[in-house]
Amino acid sequence: MSENKTVRFMITRQDTMDSAPYEEEFVLPYRPNMNVISALMEIQRNPVNAKGEKTTPISWDMNCLEEVCGACSMVINGKPRQACTALVDKLEQPIRLAPMSTFPVVRDLQIDRERMFDSMKRIKAWIPIDGTYELGPGPRMPERKRQWAYELSKCMTCGVCLEACPNVNSKSDFIGPAFISLVRLFNAHPTGSMNRDERLNALMGDGGLQDCGNSQNCVQACPKGIPLTTSIAAMNRAATVQSFRNFFGSDHQVD
Repeated sequence: MSENKTVRFMITRQDTMDSAPYEEEFVLPYRPNMNVISALMEIQRNPVNAKGEKTTPISWDMNCLEEVCGACSMVINGKPRQACTALVDKLEQPIRLAPMSTFPVVRDLQIDRERMFDSMKRIKAWIPIDGTYELGPGPRMPERKRQWAYELSKCMTCGVCLEACPNVNSKSDFIGPAFISLVRLFNAHPTGSMNRDERLNALMGDGGLQDCGNSQNCVQACPKGIPLTTSIAAMNRAATVQSFRNFFGSDHQVD
């Protein structure tokens, strides 16, 4: 029966960053265990639309194909998610694919993620160390803290939570839930905590915590199940404490 079965795709395309978007329909032969990525690869090998016309191959991002890298994020049937885990059998047809609207479109389903990279620089999403010599094993973390920190470390900066959040848009500088959670992660690390004040002050600036509308869309959309709203609440508390430190001129961290 799969020999005669087909799958219909309606794909939002855009030839350049400045051109207008348009929709193009594709019909593919059904195969068991198809996902959206395998369908896009089939179109790439033979770019012929539903009218039988030769067209240009679809452009999109992908890498690991295991929902680890976060590169293949797109809007599938109206919901932002990873294309590699979107199984055709579980999707309503026609399957509608579109780029995430929070980011500038480079071409077709490919987006410019510079906004996320700038946010990572802003919150210093790394642990600075002196790499000029062997440092030996890092400091140990209590097991209970390590367990919840591991959950936060699953963030793959896929951008899905930013797409789902109504406060992240072209008229807002809101940093987004992923990066608030990353501040919590890096500040929990024994070495990363040395830059705790710097990260919290970044969240207290424009586009920081005060721009969160508490819609809680982020925690529902996150493909890794990261407790983003818990992190936002924790960082609100930490920012309140930090504001008192700034006001009273504390020049050292007080736990």
